[in-house]
Amino acid sequence: MLAPLASNLWLAVAIVGVATAAHQWWSANIFTIPSDTFPQFAVGSVVGIGGFFGAAGGWLFQKGTGWVLQHNGSNYTPIFVICGLAYVSALLVIHLLSPRLSRARLDAEQLV
Repeated sequence: MLAPLASNLWLAVAIVGVATAAHQWWSANIFTIPSDTFPQFAVGSVVGIGGFFGAAGGWLFQKGTGWVLQHNGSNYTPIFVICGLAYVSALLVIHLLSPRLSRARLDAEQLV
């Protein structure tokens, strides 16, 4: 969110670099949630469903980014703000859906 406020190009590059490093940290930690919260037989399905919705969300975000840029004179500030708030929003959703991040109790026979 701070990149558009940078006073020069290299400061903006540094801010985006720190943000991408933080994104990698987020990704490494978020990928462990399904295996920590679901039984082994359900992890693949949970990851697949999450991947589908992640890809659909990425497609929608790209369409929305194009729309925003066409309608505001190619100003990327709103896009950077949305991207910065996405992590906080995702963390909030995770804690709303599973406040204790406890393991789900699923029986394999019930799912077949």
